[in-house]
Amino acid sequence: MAVQSPVRAVAAVPPPPRAPRRRRSPVTWVRRGGLTTLLFLVPLLVVFGVFSWAPIVQSVVMSFQRTNLVGPVTFVGLDNFAQVLGDPLLWTAVRNTLWFAALALVFGYPIPLVAAVLISEVRERKGLFSALAYLPVVVPPVVAVLLWKFFYDAGPSGVFNTVLGWVGLGPWQWLQDPGSAMPALVLEATWAAAGGTVIIYLAALAGVSAEQYEAAEIDGAGIWRKIWHVTLPRLRGVLLVTFILQIIGTAQVFLEPFLFTGGGPANSTMTILLLIYDYAFASSLGGDYGAATALSIMLAAVLAVLSAVYLRVTKSWSAS
Repeated sequence: MAVQSPVRAVAAVPPPPRAPRRRRSPVTWVRRGGLTTLLFLVPLLVVFGVFSWAPIVQSVVMSFQRTNLVGPVTFVGLDNFAQVLGDPLLWTAVRNTLWFAALALVFGYPIPLVAAVLISEVRERKGLFSALAYLPVVVPPVVAVLLWKFFYDAGPSGVFNTVLGWVGLGPWQWLQDPGSAMPALVLEATWAAAGGTVIIYLAALAGVSAEQYEAAEIDGAGIWRKIWHVTLPRLRGVLLVTFILQIIGTAQVFLEPFLFTGGGPANSTMTILLLIYDYAFASSLGGDYGAATALSIMLAAVLAVLSAVYLRVTKSWSAS
């Protein structure tokens, strides 16, 4: 007679049925503190709705209107979008913005990473070097632009032209030359914003265990192999986030071209946000806010689609 295995016997026992979930009544919800939570949540929702969502909704509505916030409002449908797409200056602004983004990625993306790795390798006074790296972020943006305008002075007495004069070069028309104006803006923007990214990378590097570096040294790895095989894989997720944030930030560059060149010379630094500003505020009698909001919505839509595609493509790679 075959004896049934005790393991099979136990496995054959069906699991006990789940108890039906009790439906929460309003009284139970109030007794468990739901009303108190709602009372604390309502002011936050009101503030967030008034100062965040209400302007967004108003912008969407305004993009279908012809208005300068002074005269009568006229509903024009998609005419504002057609007007913006038919403006030749739009495509100049798009090219300039892409050029700024490309230069910012070439210079502004690797420099904070290199600086963070070098600071993390310092044995002494690491806090001092971190503070010095973050110091440009503390400087007010307008003050930084005025300071760099002095550096970029086209005369022989300008700081950069003085340095070039020591080796027999210059003077150089930094902001007056269409070919050098945009790289000059990228250089200042990189200096002003790199410190925050350096601190983010330093915080991520603090999570890398010293045992991994010691194991790499035992295997004979040098500084570059340790960076490539230990540091960068650990920073993969942070690098992906900072990359998309930098793309979004460079696509919305406004302060540097507005304060340095005003979009010149010859529209060589005209960016999308500067064009939006010109639509809205170029006329002293009131600008075309419908066209400005239409271009703003198109820019937001493009950035949203780009971010979604980027996160979708890099999802598996960032998790591996």
